[in-house]
Amino acid sequence: MSASRGKAAAVSGSGRLLRTVATAVAVVFVAVGVLGFVPGITTNFGEMTFAGHHGGALLLGVFAVSILHNIVHLLFGIAGLVLARSAGGARAFLIGGGATYLVLWLYGLVIDQDSAANFVPVNTADNWLHFVLGIAMIGLGVILGMRMRGTSGGRNIAGRPQAQP
Repeated sequence: MSASRGKAAAVSGSGRLLRTVATAVAVVFVAVGVLGFVPGITTNFGEMTFAGHHGGALLLGVFAVSILHNIVHLLFGIAGLVLARSAGGARAFLIGGGATYLVLWLYGLVIDQDSAANFVPVNTADNWLHFVLGIAMIGLGVILGMRMRGTSGGRNIAGRPQAQP
């Protein structure tokens, strides 16, 4: 196999991995959106409100949820599934979604959780989950996107020169 075909195969495989990872992340968001509507998995289910911090519903007994919050998870997951159909879309979903979650993390840190500004709603557990999701999604999008584009500059993720075929 020629070097250019080998590189093209590696880039194609990286694009497939990028799409697979984005699809998996999107499926998790759809599942979370659905599970937010399941009594038992969502504690205090009867206290769920459409929006705002006044409801007491907690996904897995930890994460504040509302009808709006669950719908947002569903729509975000569906958008991810659509975008994951192409490598570029998958990368955009991971990086853009990760950036969105970092903004949500910051938002959750600065608002008063007992104020009307907490309309999503978020609690401390949500805030730190948003931080982890943001970092992880951006990291996956950047690293897998670099592999897909073959823009590592001949270096592996650790920055060491890659062996050439």
